[in-house]
Formats: sequence, structure tokens, C-alpha cells
Amino acid sequence: MDRIFNFSDYAELLPLVQNSLIAAIALGFLGGLFGTFVMMRDLPFAVHGISELSFAGASAALLFGINVVAGSVIGSLIAAGILGFLGSRARDRNSIIGVLMPFGLGLGVLCLSLYQGRSANKFGLLLGQIVAVDDTQLAALLVGSAIAIVALLIMWRPLLFASVDPEVAQARGVPVRALSLAFMLALGVAVALSIQVVGALLVLSLLVTPAAAAFRVTASPVWAPVLATVFALIAMVGGILLATGASIPISPYVTTLSFLIYLICWAVGRRRSARGWTARSAA
Repeated sequence: MDRIFNFSDYAELLPLVQNSLIAAIALGFLGGLFGTFVMMRDLPFAVHGISELSFAGASAALLFGINVVAGSVIGSLIAAGILGFLGSRARDRNSIIGVLMPFGLGLGVLCLSLYQGRSANKFGLLLGQIVAVDDTQLAALLVGSAIAIVALLIMWRPLLFASVDPEVAQARGVPVRALSLAFMLALGVAVALSIQVVGALLVLSLLVTPAAAAFRVTASPVWAPVLATVFALIAMVGGILLATGASIPISPYVTTLSFLIYLICWAVGRRRSARGWTARSAA
């Protein structure tokens, strides 16, 4: 049990993860805001597909001794660009993702098999890790997160319109296809930054689960991103605080917290629906 929860030296260990906590806050905002549109545009499967090619890019960068974050971003942008250009329809998009996922995972596994360095680096790319994030890494993550969030905020209103009713938006002159491509590229950056903490295989817990939980309790375009961001922050910061001092990766804590939040929201949503049904029946 000490490997899962160990708070014996917590006071001494907590200052060591200060940068990691700041990174978690940035990723919480990233996951909550982008996750809202991922759910509205029915893109959870796409997030997983992008993460596989992002994993391949990070693995190749690790093998050739270059910046892992840069390799991850390049892999994500390639996948996002392909989906943005070729995946205008859901059926086409899903088939493309089905092709990209095994290719990206296989390529990533090949690169990791050839890599002769520390095994912790291999494990961290797949399942995440909590390590001392230095100032340079933190600055790069904050800059990348800021760029992605600013890009999302710039296109927020037309993207919201295009996500809710793409046919009407296109008839009103909204550049739906260009917005779709721009969002996919920004999402690619968000995925690449997220896998540095939660890993390629569990990135859905940050970019899908908090937003899915939010939509269980509200359909408001204002409150959904707010709640999704709060839920993502709780999962990320709480995951790091629980993982500090433990000897296992951070990802199980993040995914468990995200899942518990979703279960609570699901129960609240079901209860509201039951009350609404009872009220209508009584009327």
C-alpha cells in the first residue's frame, strides 16, 4: 500500500513538484477548454488517434536524441493535419483514425525497442510520469499551452456555431472547413503537451473525461467549459498531489480522479432526469 499512497516524507517532497503543479494547472485549462469542443464535435476517437502518432513522434525523437516534446508535437500535427484535410465526414474520419492508430503505435513501439537508454523514459511516454520539471521544460509547456489556448479563444464563437449546426454555419458564411482544420491543428498541440504528463495511452482522461462529465450535468455553452476546466484541474493537480511520494506513474491517479468525477456527474444527471420525468408525469 505504501507504493500507492505514501505521505511519510510529503513535506520534503512537495517542493520538488512545484513546477509539475504549475504544469498541471496549465494542462488542466488546456484539457477543459479543448475537451468541450472534442465532445461537441464528437472527436474522442480522434484524440486517441492523434495521441498514437504523437507517441510515435516522441519515441522517434527519444531514439535519435532530439527534443522529445518537439517530436511529440510534430507527430501530433501530422496526424491532426491528415484528419483535418481528409476527415470532413465522421465515417471518413473514423476510418482514417483506424489506419493511423496501429501505424503510430507500431512505429512508436519500434523506436522504443531500438532505444537503449533508461527504461523509465520508455514507460513514461506510454503511461506518463511525475518527474522534476525543470524551468526550461516548464517554460516550453506554458508557452505551448498559451499558444493553443489563445488560438482556441480566437476561433471560439465561430467554432461553437460550426460545432452546434455546421450546415447553418456554412450557409451563413462561416468557413467551416478552415475552422475544422485550425481546430484539429490546435488540438494536436494540446494532445502533444498532455501526453508528457498522462501518457499517450491515457490522454483521454484529460481531453475527454472532464468534458464528458461536464456535459452530464449541463448543456450550457458557458457552464460546460467552466465545469470541464474545473474537473480537469482537480484531476491533474489532485493526481500529482496523490502521486507525490508514491512509486508508480501519475496516470492512474489522474484517470481514477477523472473517472470518479464522471461517475458523480452521471449520477447527478440521472437524478435530474428522473426528477424531470416525475414532474412531467405529475403535470
